Amino acid sequence: MKMDGGFLNNLGKVYTYYTGGFAAFVVLIAILEQLGMPSRWLGYLYMAATIGVYAFIGIISRTGEMSEYYVAGRKVPAFYNGMATAADWMSAASFIGMAGSFYLLGYNGLAFALGWTGGFVLVAVLMAPFLRKFGQYTVPDFLGARFGGNVARLIGVVVLITASFVYVVAQIVGVGIIASRFLGMAFEIAVFVGLVGILVCSMMGGMKAVTWTQVAQYIILIIAYLIPVTLLSAKFFGVPIPQLMYGFALERIEGFEKTLGVAQSYVAPFINARGQFDMTQAMNFFFLVFCLMLGTASLPHVLMRFFTTPSVREARTSVAWTLVFVGALYLTAPAYAAFARLEVYQNVIGQPIASLPVWVQSWGAIGLVGACDAANASTIFSLCRGVTGNADGILQVAEFRIHPDAIVLATPEIAGLPYVIAGLVAAGGLAAALSTADGLLLAQSNALSHDLYYRMINPNADTAKRLQISKILLVVVALLAAWVAGSMGADILFLVAWAFSIAAAGLFAPLVLGIWSKTATSAGAVAGMIVGFGVTFTYLIWTEFAGPSFKAFFGDAATLAPARGRQVATIWGINNISGGIFGVPLAFLVTYVVSQFTEKPSKEMQDFIESIRIPKGAVREVGTSRAVE
Repeated sequence: MKMDGGFLNNLGKVYTYYTGGFAAFVVLIAILEQLGMPSRWLGYLYMAATIGVYAFIGIISRTGEMSEYYVAGRKVPAFYNGMATAADWMSAASFIGMAGSFYLLGYNGLAFALGWTGGFVLVAVLMAPFLRKFGQYTVPDFLGARFGGNVARLIGVVVLITASFVYVVAQIVGVGIIASRFLGMAFEIAVFVGLVGILVCSMMGGMKAVTWTQVAQYIILIIAYLIPVTLLSAKFFGVPIPQLMYGFALERIEGFEKTLGVAQSYVAPFINARGQFDMTQAMNFFFLVFCLMLGTASLPHVLMRFFTTPSVREARTSVAWTLVFVGALYLTAPAYAAFARLEVYQNVIGQPIASLPVWVQSWGAIGLVGACDAANASTIFSLCRGVTGNADGILQVAEFRIHPDAIVLATPEIAGLPYVIAGLVAAGGLAAALSTADGLLLAQSNALSHDLYYRMINPNADTAKRLQISKILLVVVALLAAWVAGSMGADILFLVAWAFSIAAAGLFAPLVLGIWSKTATSAGAVAGMIVGFGVTFTYLIWTEFAGPSFKAFFGDAATLAPARGRQVATIWGINNISGGIFGVPLAFLVTYVVSQFTEKPSKEMQDFIESIRIPKGAVREVGTSRAVE
């Protein structure tokens, strides 16, 4: 069975039935829990049912047509493209990591929400309709067409692969965390089990399969995200609207902070451990917002979603819908974190160690929670390393540790909600990780097969050969990413922030200037991409993995601090994850300067660039005045 025009004409009915069916399935899980079915079996049911649905959509969406595989036939309506883009966008970092960053950082964590949502404004204003009007398949395809050669295309592929690979490793880490906790698997095995779900959604149908799978995944992830925090809002305040009750939770948290003697306020901005305003924190906050905004507007797996709409107008409209669907989660994440912290302050801190809830042990067993009162706590909870407990048998604020990646997944258990809710959240986190991983892997395999193999190595390859190459490369990249995730692990939000800085430094300048500057030259774009990407990537790698040598090279301008099990360096106090702040301005500057001294684009190309700035009308083919599909 294959999807045809009837499916596109009945999308509303199809996904309404799907949503109703999923709701009925959750009710069934609740009934089975009440009948005494073990939690592990319920977890297997959740995972099998959701991944099974995604696999079914992937199978029936299989295609051998080039345009369907690369851009879903350019038939995706704006509303559903917005939903698919939101799922593609709201990765494990958004679903699992963002509320955790709010829990850990308080006000300072808002940098992630501001940067990510603000980035879509740049996409709408600067990118989406104009890239759609260019009529290409991929971001490197645009660079090759605009800057007239394969050098810009090749560098675009390098930046795309680097940023997307780092990003997809983070998603597979998220899958591993979920499967290891809820299915009882070893983390190293869980990442490869999750990989099966990723591949079956994207390998056979490409962008067509990924699009309709992502719509289904968005429905699950947003339901899974909203239900627990709504129940917590009702539990604490009697009003099931967490976005409105968030402020009352912050008031209670402030009260607990005063009682417990917490110096670093959760609510006040840019306050250090001594309770004082910290200019370095403020600087890093705005630098991170900058990198995340520009990274959002540069990530190839997001931008390629706007190549799938039927028209230029719908590309712009789909950005607006994306903001609506993303906002449903992002406006809720701060409340999620606040309610989790309030629950910990009320029911965990100050409790006897001997009577701590079961979830402390279960999440501690996989290294994501630590109760550090005992002198040997580091041998019991891995997060307790470096913490000295007072051994009084009572858990103090300084003796409790929880990893940011555990906040969303553990909150149902922290709040004492039934397993049906905890399993639902795990299914939502899995949907978020899988949806983004699908898009990222497809972006990488398409860039390698279309831009590298077809455009540069074998221009005479037929459709079947190109699709075969794309699928093989997709599997290879996926296996490599799973191996890295399984052997190294990592903080999800940290990895994702790296991807944004890399994409912003390497792609934002050539994309913006390629559309908005008629005189930006090929040599300028190439030089700007090399400098921007090179400086940022060098800063990230050097400071993270060779901090002492970085400190020795830069002297007093650099500082060293322990992080992620090593001595990580910074220069002028700028956090590692904001490395794009160096590369982006340099990329613009170098592109501009080199463009002043190199041969300008042809009159034909300049006229073409002028024509695509009109954000309506038909897609134009580069080098002609002819409208194309």
